[in-house]
Parts: sequence; structure tokens; C-alpha cells
Amino acid sequence: MTAEVTDRAGAPIMSVEGLSFSYGEKQIFRDLTFTIEPGEFVCIVGPSGAGKSTLLQCLAGLNSPRAGVVSFEQAAVTAPPANLTVVFQDYSRSLMPWLSARDNITLPLRSAKVRVAERNRRASDALNEVGLPGVENSYPWELSGGMQQRVAIARALAYRPSMVIMDEPFASVDAQTRADLEDLTLQVKNHLGIAVILVTHDIDEAVYLADRVLVLSGSPATLTDIVPVGLGAERDQILTKERPEFAELRARIYRQIKRPNMTAELSMGVDE
Repeated sequence: MTAEVTDRAGAPIMSVEGLSFSYGEKQIFRDLTFTIEPGEFVCIVGPSGAGKSTLLQCLAGLNSPRAGVVSFEQAAVTAPPANLTVVFQDYSRSLMPWLSARDNITLPLRSAKVRVAERNRRASDALNEVGLPGVENSYPWELSGGMQQRVAIARALAYRPSMVIMDEPFASVDAQTRADLEDLTLQVKNHLGIAVILVTHDIDEAVYLADRVLVLSGSPATLTDIVPVGLGAERDQILTKERPEFAELRARIYRQIKRPNMTAELSMGVDE
């Protein structure tokens, strides 16, 4: 399975300039500016209510910002781009229970008018990629939560994207399955060379997965830090997290998120 990655003379695959979003009078985030490189893994972290999921919707063309521009493959994003797919947190809602794994995976390919034989081949290839060979005819309710999320990831991969956006994709599974899915995502990303943007509340997860971590904080949220993660391409759930650099990165990110909240709590007289 080969990713069709777009890299036009070293240009970023995604550029975000001055992005702001409001619900009515309430501003959620403001003036966000950053780029994503081809093949890069970027995690976005921040406190609850910082607008992380709303930001992903703007990046994916599912919501319109109030100000600023998102460009993907050097074109302004005004609708969901063809080479970008999204994996949502709640696999139980993103998969159709009356469709087999194969039919769930090929559903978007039908709209793209991909021929039946090619659709089925891509579904099998994607299931192999996520470690689920032979489950094409299984229904979601016959699979564990972790397996269902793998099917959701396979559906994203079968579309042959150059970027995958993931919104808290492992939040609904147990700790061991979460670790397995983290490693699977790294393996697939490295194998296919695609770019990944992943939102998470888990700082350890962000440091473990990312090439860079974008830290949102404040209200309205702003981009308070962009943290390079120099832990190498090969990660291990035990060895990587035992490294002193891992602890230092985690502490740096936690301070960026926590300090504005501590200031707000103290100003309201809330005890720590």
C-alpha cells in the first residue's frame, strides 16, 4: 500500500495563518499560525474547552473559521479536501453497524467512484496495514473496541490520503489497547509517509507520538508553545518513556497548559 504524498518543492503540506473562531460573542481561539510538513506527526494539546476539536474541524474543512486561512497542498481549504481524511474519537458512531468491515471501509470510495474490485483491494490492504487481515466480512458489533477503531483507521487509509487528522482517537479504549493503537499509528505513519495531526488530552501520548507538539492555552486559546520532540523515529512504550528527555518535554508542556489555569483559579479564590 503506497501513500500518494504531495511534496511540492519542500512546501508545507498545510499552512495555518491567523486562524480565529467564535461561537457568537464567545471567542474560542485566536490568531493561530503554524505549518505542517509532509510526513510529519503533530499533536495538539491544551486544557478542556480550548477548542481543540473545533480547530480540527476548521483544518479539515468541516467548519469555517471567523478569520484566517487554512491551506492544504497549497490550496485554501473551503470544504473537506480530497487528500485529507478524519478519524473521530467515537468509533461506535463512525462505523455503520449494519455494514461489514469491508463495506464500512469502502463507503467513502463509492462516492469517489472507485471501481468495485479496486475498492475491495484497498479495503483488504488497509486491514492488513492495521493488523486485521481476514475480518472483511465481520460486523462492528462482532469486533472489540480496539478492533473497531482499527477499522476506522483502515477506512481513512484506504482513501489514500496525504494527511490524516485524528480527534482523540484512543480515548474510548482501555489503557493497553490505547498503547497498542499508539504504536500502530506510528507504524502506519512511518510506513506510508503520511502526515498526521492528532488532538489529545494526554501529554504523555503527545510526547510519545509527535515530531512536534502544539500547545494551546488561555481563553480564548492561543498557541503558547511549539515543542520539537527529538526522540527519534523509533519509539517504545517503556524505553522511550524512561528517557530523561521524555520527562523534560512532558514537564515543559504541562507547565504551559497548567500555569494560565492556575492563575485564573487563584484570581477567583479557588484553592489548589
